[in-house]
Amino acid sequence: MSDYDPNERRDTPLALKLKAQIERDGPMELGQFIGACLWDEAHGYYATKAVIGRGGDFITAPEISQIFGELLGLWAAVVWGQMGSPSPVNLFEFGPGRGTLMADALRAITRVPGFKDGLAVKLMEASHLLRALQEEGLADVGVPVAWTDRFPASEAVPAIVLANEFLDVYAPSQSIKTEEGWRWRAIGLDDEGRFQFTASRPTRLRPELDTMWPGAPLGSVYETIASHDLAEALKQMAGSDPFAALFIDYGHVESAPGDSLQAVRDHRFEHPLTSPGEADLSIQVDFADVAREMKVAGLAVDGPLTQGEFLGRLGIVERASKLMAANPAKAGEIEAGVARLMAPQGMGGRFKVIGVRSLNLPKLPGF
Repeated sequence: MSDYDPNERRDTPLALKLKAQIERDGPMELGQFIGACLWDEAHGYYATKAVIGRGGDFITAPEISQIFGELLGLWAAVVWGQMGSPSPVNLFEFGPGRGTLMADALRAITRVPGFKDGLAVKLMEASHLLRALQEEGLADVGVPVAWTDRFPASEAVPAIVLANEFLDVYAPSQSIKTEEGWRWRAIGLDDEGRFQFTASRPTRLRPELDTMWPGAPLGSVYETIASHDLAEALKQMAGSDPFAALFIDYGHVESAPGDSLQAVRDHRFEHPLTSPGEADLSIQVDFADVAREMKVAGLAVDGPLTQGEFLGRLGIVERASKLMAANPAKAGEIEAGVARLMAPQGMGGRFKVIGVRSLNLPKLPGF
């Protein structure tokens, strides 16, 4: 987490709104604070800004190279084959950004005989601004495209899900070890009315974490997303039909205490309490926790692998070589993009990939 410089704190419109709420109701648990910073209808980061791409605050893998989305489209096609090539079939994307990944995926899918014929694309997106960009970018893809702002229930239709950089902002929260035990981490106000980290009320204890981390020192932080809720949502989506999902995000493969909460504004890191509503807030994903909850829900799990290993198994080097040969003027740009996606000390190592599937499917491709 970046240092918290008091001189850089900004009373954004959302900061003033949240301070008034804290003064009235007491400390706000961190998950609620993050939810407001990202999704408040009037001032939330995702609700009011087109944030992805060079003109936004960060660039995601689909914006770096078209090969990323193309490979995921071909991955979905192989999964469709594992399902028995059903028709109809739903292709979902959770958190589809500007629609770049899906556009690239569908371009690759058109090369697979039969897949596109019964395909319906469904995008889960809560931002009206991003949805407008998606509608523009996917206007002529040749398949039905629909939107939802919540997890869909099972439609008795086989489903494939793609989700890149979705988990890191899916209901993240933190707990902190106090003298009374583990409590939810919260945001309060100091004597000068400035945001500060604190703990929830003593009645909001989390005794299960004492079992998980009995020797953790005071002040230790454990963070997670709403893995149980996510697993239950996927279980409902899966129903009795073939189901597969692919999640790609930055995170770690073993559960451990630690504080990875970060804020990004204008492509630069800042302290998470500096500019509420005007910076992206996220945490690193605990993939071990996600895997545990998926298995409890009765779903099978493949991975996690590093993004570099996964894309390598899908043939990113071979695809890049063909693309460079066909576009020699852009060969350097293509090579640089792939190198960025694969760098062991960068995205290739920091980002992890996990597959989730119904029990009647074999291991998913790439794993």
